[in-house]
Parts: sequence; structure tokens; C-alpha cells
Amino acid sequence: MNRPQQSSDFGTAIANCRNDFPALKQSVNGHPLTYLDSAASAQQPTVVIDTVARYQREDHANVHRGVHTLSGRATDAYEGARDKLCKFVNATSRTEIVLTSGTTEAINLVAQSFCRPRFGPGDQILITHLEHHSNIVPWQIVCEQTGAELVVAPIDDAGQIELEALFEMMQGKVRLLAIGHVSNALGTINPLRQIIEQAHQHDIPVLVDGAQGVPHLRVDVQELGCDFYAFSAHKMFGPTGSGVLFGREALLEEMPPYQGGGDMILEVSFDGTIFNELPHKFEAGTPNISGVIGHGAAVDYLQAIGMQDIHDHETALHDYMVSELGKIDGIRLIGTAENQASVQSFMLNDIHPHDLGTILDQQGVAIRTGHHCAMPVMERLGLPGTARASLALYNNSADIDRLTEALEKARRIFG
Repeated sequence: MNRPQQSSDFGTAIANCRNDFPALKQSVNGHPLTYLDSAASAQQPTVVIDTVARYQREDHANVHRGVHTLSGRATDAYEGARDKLCKFVNATSRTEIVLTSGTTEAINLVAQSFCRPRFGPGDQILITHLEHHSNIVPWQIVCEQTGAELVVAPIDDAGQIELEALFEMMQGKVRLLAIGHVSNALGTINPLRQIIEQAHQHDIPVLVDGAQGVPHLRVDVQELGCDFYAFSAHKMFGPTGSGVLFGREALLEEMPPYQGGGDMILEVSFDGTIFNELPHKFEAGTPNISGVIGHGAAVDYLQAIGMQDIHDHETALHDYMVSELGKIDGIRLIGTAENQASVQSFMLNDIHPHDLGTILDQQGVAIRTGHHCAMPVMERLGLPGTARASLALYNNSADIDRLTEALEKARRIFG
């Protein structure tokens, strides 16, 4: 397969964006860094780093609570990021954007605030065999708390949800469907609109784990029709410790607060408390102000490039990666769904993934090894774990070439 031509096919914004990421300019073990672990955490562009640093240097103060200038500037930047995130996923109102510490907290919020007060014995929460641990464990906990049952839809050998089985399971006593947009372990892109439409025919609300969706795909929550959508900043070139729960306003209004503390209240007395309005009633305590402001800067950066251009670039690069990996003797691709995002898991002969990752790191190539916080996926496929290369907008065909060269060297070392 021909190498993708970045400058002609994807425009100068994509071709030049690698220069925006200072971490990518370093060497590791005497080799130029080849970073192929963005599904775990993406690198940050200079504009995000500088935005966070500017806040820390000039505007650091608590939000919503002060009348002085620094507090006003911090609040404006913090709430301005909420507005950017609202537009980024096309929520109908900024009140539908709850700022969290990440996807994990967002999912736990729904489990404890939406599910726990409503569910009981006989009710079911439906997930799939593709899910990340963060979209499994919170539902197990709430099932233990309420007596509800967790049910799991199967996947096929290619890593795709068996849709007929999923739809059949919806005809039971399912009170919530929780499903990933994109599998972090296999790269499978789930047909969300079809799945959500089917769920809603059975009056089943749908939560989407969008951690792997927002960096690679244009996400429109109104078009998808989902009831909740959770995602994290650090997957989309922002800081760690910041994330979003989108929730339909009508549902959020009905839900009790997830945590108690400052800023989520209007009035407190020993006789009782009046909670704040949306979205603040779910945002107790001093938030990760710098992280949220950096998240807003990451949104600006992505939109300046264009999500469609990012998707086109990554799709071509993923196709090239799959083609080049397939030329290596002993490579077994894990996850071969028809519709994949920029993730590819693989095995090389009988080399343990951790050993493979260590050899690649010695050549400056950073990949992920292990179960990828998706142990049930590995169990379904009969594997202890895999090696995983994940792409982002700053990767190019030269990165793929260095990956395959490093894998060939590993193959020779292990005989």
C-alpha cells in the first residue's frame, strides 16, 4: 500500500501539526520518539500547555466565589471552556455539560445518581463484551447496591458486537444501556445511531463511553440521540483530571446530587440544604480549574484543524499501518472490525506483549502492552493481552515505518 501523502491529502494544518507537540521532538534511548500510545493518553500541543501555564501564572484563583479580578478572570475562563465543550458535542444547552475529573467519574455519576435511586431487583443494566473497565465496574457496584442484574451482549471474533443478540437482550427488563463509542482495545467503532434508536424503541436510556470517540470522530450528541455521553480531556490533547458528562437536561434535573460540598449548593442550614441549579449541583468542591481551561484550549485546537480532516488523516494512516503490519512474518492482527478507529492490537509469534514493548521502547517506539483495561475482551479472544499501536493526528507514515522496523528487529532477536 502506498504511504499516505499528508501535505496533499489532508492539508497543511495536519501536515504541520506535529510541530505543535514539544514532547514529540525528543529522543528516547538514542532514537527519535515514535509515540503510538495516544489511546492511553495523547500528547499536548504547545497552545494547551501555554494556556494552562498562563492561568497558573496570572489568573489562579477559585471560581464562582470571589468578587476580585483574578477570581473573575478564572471564572470567565472556566465557564468559557464549558461553552466550548457544549458547542463541540452540540449539546442543546450549557446546562447539559457537567464538568468532571474524566470519563470514569462521569460514568460513576450516572451509576450513583441516575441508576441507584431508580433500580431494584429484576432490573437489568446492559453492556457489551467490548467495554473498558470504567464502563463495567461502576455498573457492577450499582447492581450490588440495588439488586439489579448486569447483562452482557456478545462480540464476534473480529471484535464486533453481535447486533441481533444485543437487540434481543433489549426486550428483557433493561433499564439502561451503557456502550462504548470506540473500543480502546480493538478500535471497533460501534454503530451508535442504529443501536440507540433500537434502545429507545424499548424506552431504554443510553450512556455512551466516548473517551475514544471524541479525539477521532465528529461527535454530535443530538444527532446520535444518546441520553448521556462521557469523555476525558487527556485523550483529546488536553490535561489529565478533566472530563465531561453530557446529559439530557430533563434527566439531569431529575437526578439527585452525586457528591455534597461547596459550590453545589444555594443555601445550607442544619435543617436542610437547597441545591444549586444545573450543572453546578453535580460539581461539588473546588474543581480542576487549570485542567478545564486547558480542555477548552484543546477543543479550540481540534476545531482549528477540523474533525473531518483529522478523521480522514487517521483513517488513511490506520489503513497503511494495517497493510504494513500484515507484511511481517508472524504478525496476528487482533481486532479486524469493518469499521475501526486509529487503534490496532496485534501479537508477534509467541513473544509476550510486555517483552515486545520493552524491545520497541529500546528503539524509541512507544506502544501499549497488556490487557488495556479491557480484561473481558482479552478473555473472550483467549489472550493474556496484546501489543497495541494507537494513532493520533500528529502521527505520520514515518512513525509506521519505524514501528515495523522495530518489530522486524524484535522478531529477529526472539528468533
